[in-house]
Amino acid sequence: MTATAQSEAITKATLARKAGRRMSRATADQRNGALERIAVALVAGTQRILDVNGPELERAQVNGVTGAFLDRMTLTPQRIEGIARDVRAVAALPDPLGTYDELTTRPNGLQIGRVRVPLGVIGTIYESRPNVTVDIAAICLKSGNAVVLRSGTDAHASSSILASIVTREAEAAGLPEGIVQFIESTDRAEVGALLRAGEAIDLMIPRGGADLMRRVRDEATMPVVAGGIGVCHTYVDAEANLEMARDIVVNAKTARPSVCNAMDTLLVHAGVAEAFVPLVAEALDARGVILHVDERAARLVGGARHVPVEPDDYDREWLSLDCSVRVVASVDEALDHIEVHGSGHSEAIVTDGYATSQRFLREADAAAVFVNASTYFNDGAQFGLGCEVGISTQKMHARGPMGLRELTSYKWIVLGDGHIRT
Repeated sequence: MTATAQSEAITKATLARKAGRRMSRATADQRNGALERIAVALVAGTQRILDVNGPELERAQVNGVTGAFLDRMTLTPQRIEGIARDVRAVAALPDPLGTYDELTTRPNGLQIGRVRVPLGVIGTIYESRPNVTVDIAAICLKSGNAVVLRSGTDAHASSSILASIVTREAEAAGLPEGIVQFIESTDRAEVGALLRAGEAIDLMIPRGGADLMRRVRDEATMPVVAGGIGVCHTYVDAEANLEMARDIVVNAKTARPSVCNAMDTLLVHAGVAEAFVPLVAEALDARGVILHVDERAARLVGGARHVPVEPDDYDREWLSLDCSVRVVASVDEALDHIEVHGSGHSEAIVTDGYATSQRFLREADAAAVFVNASTYFNDGAQFGLGCEVGISTQKMHARGPMGLRELTSYKWIVLGDGHIRT
């Protein structure tokens, strides 16, 4: 750990803490105005952003970054417009602060209730996904929180320019100076310094692979909400509409295979396997998917590209055009498979059977469970949250896409009229 690296982490966390205390003076109009300015500036700065992102992608490729990881780093005019659109969607949401929960009057006349307040300072360590820089900052600003951002090295320059736009426009809108902090050092020891800043940071939200999650959980001196690792399943039941099932599976696997809500394993009831596996295999093969199939599925995939499934494949978050396929004898076997191999992220069933769908909703243990819909919908924007700071696979205090409410807490308020307790 260099003195400079440690100094930046601690210094910026401390500055964010000070700014966060002043954030309570900012009105909802100021916070929304800051988000609108950010959205406008992102679109206006598209070429400048691309001029940074392009060379960074070339360097990443030289360093061996490919596939899903390169896709996550890539910015285009359309993606930048999408980021700006998500920022505006956050601005349009109701203000999460200052609302009262359960305000009641006690028999002695005291009024007691709870009011929503910011958590304080949010720290986030994320791998090479520049859009996360803006998503997290936007939700933190709307919910009245300060934020400290630490980007992955591969996309550091792209994240930095996005953070500079967010910081400039937030402060120009009248929000406290220092409310958004971006750690410029790429020293890996910076992560450790940030995780030890528990006195300044109220909540840490890591976004990345299993190694990052383990490190944050082991070293953090503040509460952590972790998630995002998705080993996601789609189960096609004996009572499924097979054309619907095909379309759902193709969307869940191929719409954007590099994201955490993409389908990783397809489970097919034996009663429809002979009809459905050839149907879906042809559709997936046409989109470049390699199927990792069990013995029963192998006999049914025809000329589609496939390899024998390995036991460890069922525990893989593919993040690519690969898909494990298993034929199961019943919904019980499907649920047992999910219990063993699922990550608690997204699980889906395709069925016309009401009783079976309700059972799956009850028993599939995940942050989001879908009936006759693609797992690709597990997303903050799709859930009406604007965007998200992450998808939590934990159960305390947040689960699923984390939006505005998940970045607030509450404090008790007690209104009296000279009351004393005897």
